[in-house]
Amino acid sequence: MTTVRRKSKAEPAPPTTLFLFGAHGDLVKRLLMPALYNLSRDGLLNEGLRIVGVDHNAISDVDFAKKLEDFLRTEVANKVGDGATLDPQRWAKLAQGISYVQGDFLDDSTYSALAAKIAASGTGNAVFYLATAPRFFSEVVQRLGAAGLLEESPEAFRRVVIEKPFGSDLQSAEALNGCLLKVMSEKQIYRIDHYLGKETVQNILVSRFSNSLFEAFWNNHYIDHVQITAAETVGVETRGSFYEHTGALRDMVPNHLFQLLAMVAMEPPAAFGADAVRGEKAKVVGAIRPWTIEEARANSVRGQYVAGEAGGKALPGYREEPNVAPDSNTETYVALKVMIDNWRWVGVPFYLRTGKRMSVRDTEIVICFKPAPYAQFRDTEVDKLQPTYLRIQIQPNEGMWFDLLAKKPGPTLDMANIELGFAYKDFFEMQPSTGYETLIYDCLTGDQTLFQRADNIENGWRAVQPFLDAWKEDASVQAYQAGADGPEAGTQLLARDGREWHSLG
Repeated sequence: MTTVRRKSKAEPAPPTTLFLFGAHGDLVKRLLMPALYNLSRDGLLNEGLRIVGVDHNAISDVDFAKKLEDFLRTEVANKVGDGATLDPQRWAKLAQGISYVQGDFLDDSTYSALAAKIAASGTGNAVFYLATAPRFFSEVVQRLGAAGLLEESPEAFRRVVIEKPFGSDLQSAEALNGCLLKVMSEKQIYRIDHYLGKETVQNILVSRFSNSLFEAFWNNHYIDHVQITAAETVGVETRGSFYEHTGALRDMVPNHLFQLLAMVAMEPPAAFGADAVRGEKAKVVGAIRPWTIEEARANSVRGQYVAGEAGGKALPGYREEPNVAPDSNTETYVALKVMIDNWRWVGVPFYLRTGKRMSVRDTEIVICFKPAPYAQFRDTEVDKLQPTYLRIQIQPNEGMWFDLLAKKPGPTLDMANIELGFAYKDFFEMQPSTGYETLIYDCLTGDQTLFQRADNIENGWRAVQPFLDAWKEDASVQAYQAGADGPEAGTQLLARDGREWHSLG
């Protein structure tokens, strides 16, 4: 688990009415409410916070709060352990501000009820969190605008939080951005990517720009290539209907993986303000080389897991999962090679892969360095040095490790690879968290640094559009067994360049 970001002299967020659209969904109960509880634990929520669930189901305010309490109590016991329980006083303090609005997202009367909640709250500040299916994003925002609920004043802000997927291709992303910007300004839009709430992701910028050692070799003179991996051991489980229309590329690449790429590859910002940081990220994603359809086909691999085994347990194939077509060609694994055309990274390939039902759960960034000159080792057993890496693990064991070649004791010249680094849990107190705490707090306080801007979103889709176009012509998938590390074609994507994936785990 990650931890809540500790800002120096962090003040409680201002009093706000937080509307949770899709209040009965998993996102609200599994991630958002636990995050709000943790923020309350850390003293980062104002007593004036009001939490209003919005959904079509009929339920009273009291029963809605009780439903959330019961789930949180189970979550605390399961995830924290050691006899931990929900703090009754802290929950009671948070629960007194919880209420519920029953309404259809497409019914204008629903928005009149929301306006009444704001009027009764004692503050004009409001945040509308769209924890809904993507098809409702533009509809809800248009109705918020038509009801005047997005109009700000010097004394009151209005903000909208939008979850991924933000569009399904370049055209739909541009259309959604256009819809949003008709009724509100960019500074009111918080396009959320929960990966950016993870401490190790934020630490990429700190490590790069506060340690001169890193910046000295952070370029194509010393770096051979970069690998970014997000491997999962779970399958699609109950999300078959969603995944059939999304697939691994849309689900992970233009958002999560490109955000990690941007953190690694961006230029130093002029300042660590939202506009400067997001501007540099947009530039580097915009510098990804646009492949032709033929190049995109050659530089991508689509895989789909079939029945396999892990830990002695039989695992079904993707086509045997609930709500999945028996002849589905949806990819559950994707590997890509992309190039960034700027001075710092010219000639350095970035290899990205993500997949479900792989051997281990591992999200990591691997920086592979060019070998040192080794003429002095000629005619020895180590005349060819192994690559050395800087490994940044995002999950599950958050930390950073750096390879160092050292001589083994003894009369012969024999080398060993030594890892230098740290795990977060060994140096910092790791409070239980969902990864959403920092992002919710930043939204309530108006810090957009960790949220995506329109140009970043569109640049990401522009970079993956050639792959989508290539796959329209050839939608075949390469099979790989559940519990393996993807299809053989994924290995060959690097092998043809004389490289190999860093071992997972």
